[in-house]
Amino acid sequence: MSIEQEVARRRTFAIISHPDAGKTTLTEKLLLFSGAIHIAGSVKSRKSSRHATSDWMEIEKQRGISVASSVMQMEYRDCVINLLDTPGHQDFSEDTYRVLTAVDAALMVIDGANGVESQTLRLIEVCRTRSIPIITFINKLDREVREPLDLLDEIERVLKIPAVPFTWPVGMGKRFAGVFDIRAGRMRVFTAGEDRAGVDDEILDGIHNPLSTQRFGEVFEQAQKEIELVQGASSGFEREVFLAGLQTPVFFGSAINNFGVREVLDALIDLAPPPGPKLALQRLVQPTEERFSGVVFKIQANMDPAHRDRVAFIRVCSGHFMRGMELKISRNGKELRTTRVVSFLSQRRDLLDEAYAGDVIGLPNHGVLQLGDTLTEGEVLQFTGLPFFAPELFFAIEVADPMRNKQLRTGLKQLGEEGAIQVFRPLAGGTLLLGAIGTLQFEVVAHRLRYEYRAEVRLVPCKYRLARWISADDSDELDRFITANAHRVAYDVVDAPTVLVAYEAELAAIQENWPRIHFHALREHSGLVFKSRAIEA
Repeated sequence: MSIEQEVARRRTFAIISHPDAGKTTLTEKLLLFSGAIHIAGSVKSRKSSRHATSDWMEIEKQRGISVASSVMQMEYRDCVINLLDTPGHQDFSEDTYRVLTAVDAALMVIDGANGVESQTLRLIEVCRTRSIPIITFINKLDREVREPLDLLDEIERVLKIPAVPFTWPVGMGKRFAGVFDIRAGRMRVFTAGEDRAGVDDEILDGIHNPLSTQRFGEVFEQAQKEIELVQGASSGFEREVFLAGLQTPVFFGSAINNFGVREVLDALIDLAPPPGPKLALQRLVQPTEERFSGVVFKIQANMDPAHRDRVAFIRVCSGHFMRGMELKISRNGKELRTTRVVSFLSQRRDLLDEAYAGDVIGLPNHGVLQLGDTLTEGEVLQFTGLPFFAPELFFAIEVADPMRNKQLRTGLKQLGEEGAIQVFRPLAGGTLLLGAIGTLQFEVVAHRLRYEYRAEVRLVPCKYRLARWISADDSDELDRFITANAHRVAYDVVDAPTVLVAYEAELAAIQENWPRIHFHALREHSGLVFKSRAIEA
């Protein structure tokens, strides 16, 4: 196939939701229906020998939550699907935001009982700023949930995005009979509790099928009325409006029981866009260009704890990647030979020979690559938009056994570069500081330090409550500020200077006294601005 044909059959999307909406379960079922796995894992039982394919960390298996994004590639209907499962918990929203820079569409999962929740609203705002098209799946119809019409109204009212139902539930809870495909004019009947794909589903044709009315009675008649109502009241689906992120097709179902999953998978092929152009600082890069370019949007340490490896997740932005080719890191001009490149099914890796725009590839490395790095065949390019948010919570970190100090430093360096936590080295010396958006991040980092690096740690409260990255148009002015405020300045893992304060009033006073200094609540990694420097012992 040509590059144009290969790009056209790629679909790269992220699954986003509020915690407990069923996102990881839906991920598992998409893998099941695509044939990527044969038995769906369970995300519920800690004692189960099967865990969700997308939950690979030990803490995820123990607690039944997702705390890190995972990448899975599969094929369905002659398309290559790159699926990125993101953490739902708001404490890990920074990881989710970075993943959203690497996708062309999003699948939003909503709990049918709870409707639109706070994290859903935050994520939709991020998608809106990037004009990411969104497909909506309303989950858990096997339970007693809110009325479908109410849920549609809430999506439009709260998320401020017109909703176009593509399927409709027939009943709910114990009376849930299946989903009706409005566009195809047929109902798919499911059997509860199935965890295997491959058995032909029963299909009943027509909205006025007397057999459907006879079998399901009142619930089918109610669904008939509601379908006719929404068809008359809602505007029709417009593909260009959807691709601009201004309209969302809606699907109903129950992921845990395989209800409505196939329709979502088909929609991802039929509706989601193939990879589009990516804006670099230098120019607009087209996906069908001959020469390779890619950006590191995620780094994961210890995917294979036995080898202490670090894998850089790279979104291919253009060209044809072939294993063994030499690539250049735009940040520093270093050459990188790609002899060990992998594709993913969560923690399972397969050696990869080639990839095209839209694919996510993994490049094991030993600290050479950073978040935000751009790789090319020689041209200096820099893709932007990878966000880092100023932490709101801080702890000093101490190792329980001083003999494990080296392991602590190694762990913090790698976890900081990974983006799991923000690590600050005070200019005046002393204990390293950890910064995060939410408290659960500290718990996860302490767990990972203990089990992955064998470093038992203590987290000690500290006085800081706010952080701002600092810059200046005049480098001499920045140096003067850093010298005068050495007691409150620290450097992060890419050596970006940061001022740490205890109160907002303190920050306001500093800003007033130093009007030529710029204070940033968000650092957008450019890969060219900050020189990387390791955390020194």
